Amino acid sequence: MSSDTGTKKMGLVGLTVLVAVNMMGSGIIMLPASLAQVGAISMLSWIVTALGAMCIAYTFAKCGAFCKRSGGMSAYAEEAHGKSSFFISSYTYYVCLVISCVAIAVSALGYIKPFMPWLDTPMHTFYGVVAILIFTMVANFGGAKITGQISAFTVWGIIIPVAGLSIIGWWWFDPQTFMSAWNPHHDTTMHSVSSGIALTLWAFLGIESAGANSDAVENPERNVPLAVLFGTGFAAIVYIASTGVIQGIIPNSELAASTAPFGLVFSHMFNPTVGNIVTLAAVIACIGSLLGWQFTNAQVSKAAADEGLFPKIFAKTNKAGVPIAGMLIMLAAEILLAVMTISPNLISQFNALLNLAVFINMVPYILSMTGLEVLLRKNMVSQKQYRLGATVGTLAVLYSIYGVYACGATAVFGGTILTLLGYIFYGFIAARDTKPEMKAN
Repeated sequence: MSSDTGTKKMGLVGLTVLVAVNMMGSGIIMLPASLAQVGAISMLSWIVTALGAMCIAYTFAKCGAFCKRSGGMSAYAEEAHGKSSFFISSYTYYVCLVISCVAIAVSALGYIKPFMPWLDTPMHTFYGVVAILIFTMVANFGGAKITGQISAFTVWGIIIPVAGLSIIGWWWFDPQTFMSAWNPHHDTTMHSVSSGIALTLWAFLGIESAGANSDAVENPERNVPLAVLFGTGFAAIVYIASTGVIQGIIPNSELAASTAPFGLVFSHMFNPTVGNIVTLAAVIACIGSLLGWQFTNAQVSKAAADEGLFPKIFAKTNKAGVPIAGMLIMLAAEILLAVMTISPNLISQFNALLNLAVFINMVPYILSMTGLEVLLRKNMVSQKQYRLGATVGTLAVLYSIYGVYACGATAVFGGTILTLLGYIFYGFIAARDTKPEMKAN
C-alpha cells in the first residue's frame, strides 16, 4: 500500500518545474521598462537578488519541512516571536497582497494601453485598474477549482514569451545598444545595484509558497530544498537572460517609456502582429495571476479569522466555500489604494506600488525566517544541519534587510505606518483574549 502511494508522489524534477512555473507569473511583465530607468547595470542587481532569493527559498523550504502545524509564515514567526508575530505576519502579508494585486492590475492595464490609447490619462487609468480588479474579484466567486484551472492555464501567456525571448532573442541582440544603456545616469555601481534590488526582488515574491507541497513529494526532506534551489535558479536564469537581451534590442529611452515591454520587443524582432499577440497573451496572464493572488489573499484572511486574529466577517463563506464578504472588503482596500497611487505616469505608479509591496512583504519574511533556528532545535537536527540552516537563514534575513533599504525612504515610511497600524488591531485582539482578574474586596 505504501509503495502505491509513494509512486503517486511528485519527484524532484516535477517539483522543480512546479516551483519555477509558480514563481514566473506576472512579476516580470513590467520590469524591463522599470529596470531600463536604472540601466543595463541592473543585471548586477539580478545576480545579487538571485543569490538572496535562493537563500530565502531554502530557508522557507526548511521551515516548511520542520514546522508541523498550519499557518505558513505566520506559524514560523510564532515559533521565535510569540503570538503577536503570528498576527503581524498575517496582517502584513495580507496588506502586501492587496498592494500586489493593484500593481498587477496596473501591469495588465499597461499591456492593454496599446489597444486603447485613450487610457493614457490618470483618471482613465484609474477606471481601467478598478474595472480589472472588480472583474477578477467577481470571477473568484465561483470557487477554488475554477480559479485554479484558469490560473494554471493563463500563466503560460507570460512564461512562454519570456522564456522564448531568453533563448531566441540573442539573434537580434546588439552589444552596442546594450552597452549604451549600461549606466545612463552615471551613478555609482553601488547606488545602481541598490536601485534595482527592489525591482528584481519583486519578481521573486511568492517564493514563500515554494515549499508548500511537502506532503505530496517523495523524500521531502531532501527533495523540497533541492527543488526550491533548482527552481529558483532556473527562474533567475530566465529573468536575467530575458531582461538582458531586451536591453540589447530596444534602445534604453524607448524601453524605459514602454508600458508593454515584451510586446514591444517582439514587434521589433518580428512584426507588430506578433507583438500584439504577445501583448494579449501577457494581459491574459496578468488576469489569471490576479485571480490567483486575490483568491490566495482571501484564504489568508479567512485562515486568520478562523484563528480569531481577524474579524469574523472574513471567515464567512457561501455554499461554494468562498469568503465573499472578505473579498469585498479586500476589493474596497484595493480601490482605495488605487486612488492613493494615481499618477500621471503608469510606470511611476507601478514602481511606487512595487516598492511598497516589497517593503511590506519583508516584514513577514524576516519574522518567519528568524524562526528557523527554533524549528531546527525543536526537531533535534544534527549539528551540521543546524549550522547550515542557521547560516543560510541568516544570509536570507540580511538580504531581506538590504531589500528593505533598497525600497527607498518613501516606501519604508509608508510601509512602517501600515505595519504599526497592525499593532493597534492586535491590541484589541490581545485584550479580548485576556481573562480579567478578580479584584479583592
